[in-house]
Amino acid sequence: MTPLLDKIKSPADMRDLSRDELKQLANELRTETIDAVSVTGGHLGAGLGVIELTVALHHVFQTPHDRLIWDVGHQAYPHKILTGRRDRIRTLRMGGGLSGFTRRSESEYDPFGAAHSSTSISAGLGMAVASDLKNEKRNIVCVIGDGAMSAGMAYEAMNNAGATRSRLIVILNDNDMSIAPPVGGMSAYLSRVVSSSGYQKLRNFTKQLAKKMPHFVEQTARKAERYTHGLTMGGTLFEEMGLYYVGPIDGHNLDHLLPVLENVRDADIDRPILVHVVTKKGKGYAPAENSADKYHGVVKFDVITGAQKKTQSNAPQYTKVFAESLIAEAEADEKIVAITAAMPSGTGLDLFAKRFPNRTFDVGIAEQHAVTFAAGLATEGLKPFAVIYSTFLQRAYDQVVHDVAIQGLPVRFAMDRAGLVGADGATHAGSFDTTFMATLPGMVVMAPSEELELMHMVATQAVIDDRPSCVRYPRGEGVGIELPARGTPLELGKGRIVREGSKIAILSFGTRLQEALKAADELGARGLPTTVADARFCKPLDEDLIRRLAANHEVLITVEEGSIGGFASHVMQFMAKAGLFDRGCKFRPLTLPDTFIDHDNPQKQYDVAGLNAPQIVMTALTALGREATATSGLRA
Repeated sequence: MTPLLDKIKSPADMRDLSRDELKQLANELRTETIDAVSVTGGHLGAGLGVIELTVALHHVFQTPHDRLIWDVGHQAYPHKILTGRRDRIRTLRMGGGLSGFTRRSESEYDPFGAAHSSTSISAGLGMAVASDLKNEKRNIVCVIGDGAMSAGMAYEAMNNAGATRSRLIVILNDNDMSIAPPVGGMSAYLSRVVSSSGYQKLRNFTKQLAKKMPHFVEQTARKAERYTHGLTMGGTLFEEMGLYYVGPIDGHNLDHLLPVLENVRDADIDRPILVHVVTKKGKGYAPAENSADKYHGVVKFDVITGAQKKTQSNAPQYTKVFAESLIAEAEADEKIVAITAAMPSGTGLDLFAKRFPNRTFDVGIAEQHAVTFAAGLATEGLKPFAVIYSTFLQRAYDQVVHDVAIQGLPVRFAMDRAGLVGADGATHAGSFDTTFMATLPGMVVMAPSEELELMHMVATQAVIDDRPSCVRYPRGEGVGIELPARGTPLELGKGRIVREGSKIAILSFGTRLQEALKAADELGARGLPTTVADARFCKPLDEDLIRRLAANHEVLITVEEGSIGGFASHVMQFMAKAGLFDRGCKFRPLTLPDTFIDHDNPQKQYDVAGLNAPQIVMTALTALGREATATSGLRA
């Protein structure tokens, strides 16, 4: 039962609650969050860790007038429940339902959309400066986790914030790195003291007094003050960057949180404030607290036992196939090393790390560093595999260009989560990697059609030692074929014919090959013999294969799970320069549309994108002028 939560339709309903009522509300909010995520799946541990903090922030600050920015956003489910979205919370990450992250179009309480980490302080500073320029008085509050603090962008933002003197409040949600002494009554007391107006006035007075003293006295006083402040609260680093540090405080104790946040809200401080809050991921739900990953990301589960309802499949996950393939290559080649940016389990490198702990490097949320670090390893003759989600690699594109491609260094990029990714939506969809990688001179660009091909491509990367290379592969399962112990290197730039036909040719790049084969079955049943080819490579392009397909078929269709400007563009460029269009070949490219596709079931997402078998069939029939029959039987 949630009698108090039932009365909360917006944060305004929380403002007059007593402290005891707020504690009850937090307990009910935790219960509701657990129950909702058990139905939908999603990110649970992070949200449970900020229940009390969420209640305190919405109670103390006048949201949405005061801006509350959640870094990444995967901890914002409790925030959504309190901000008028409780009636839709069980549609999380479903088609037409709530996003799993904050989203501006979803609510006025989401002032900034986020799903990648470490953006909150930069965005918040922009809002704070905008408020200054418009003479609008409001608080800007950014909640950022200690993991997100490992990204350089967070420090760039704090450095800039410390120099602006704009009103900005940064809440450091420390749930893992333990950069401060244990939290207790004394530290809570000290936090209340240093955030109080009396202490602030005394501190400013002593600073002004010291300035009137001889220089050596002023310097000694400043050092003593800084040392004392840093010693009691561990905030020297933040103080040096120009932020007023308060903390650490117990993020699960409203008796500690509320007075500190109220003091910070009312503080007359001429610089940004950082409040260090210590929390525990998965707090209040035993299965999450006892889990190694604190139930960071879960599928549907049983609330009583915590058992997750995972479906069984005979087909392996692409991520696991990649990891096992890399392990097999590393067994045979001691020069192979692996780098990830805070995603060891997500990329499968946790398996690699168990086998080769000294050859695995997790650099934190620092993709730019990861790429240049890999480049440095390559200069010394090692064979680095930079294993990074497609969308996360976007953050390091300058390093890919400047530090790897221009120097021709054999860094091997493995880009997980290529294509559409279902419930995580547009923020995590690997739509653009083919386009931005294949445009670089010397870059080898590959995409497997199934898990065996992925094994071969990992083996291929292992032997490419004179240029950079990349392989993109999707989230999810393969097709369930038997796999050898180790892959076999492929001939660079050579695709393969999977099925022979004579009227229509479908050239697939990536895992749409299975849909291409289904389309070929349908077209064959309509009396249109169809060739299906697996390109394997976008770069170098298999020009002989393309010449053959263009010369021997009336229609050539390319299919890829990537954006405009990718594989199809390279095929068209070659065909145009080679004069292949002059012979009357009808060419039709199928790519992701020039829109962002919302979270949904992947099958439905690819229907929206027009990359499933029925849309391939429609494209072929339309190209042949058979529009009148294009809609018949496609779903049979």
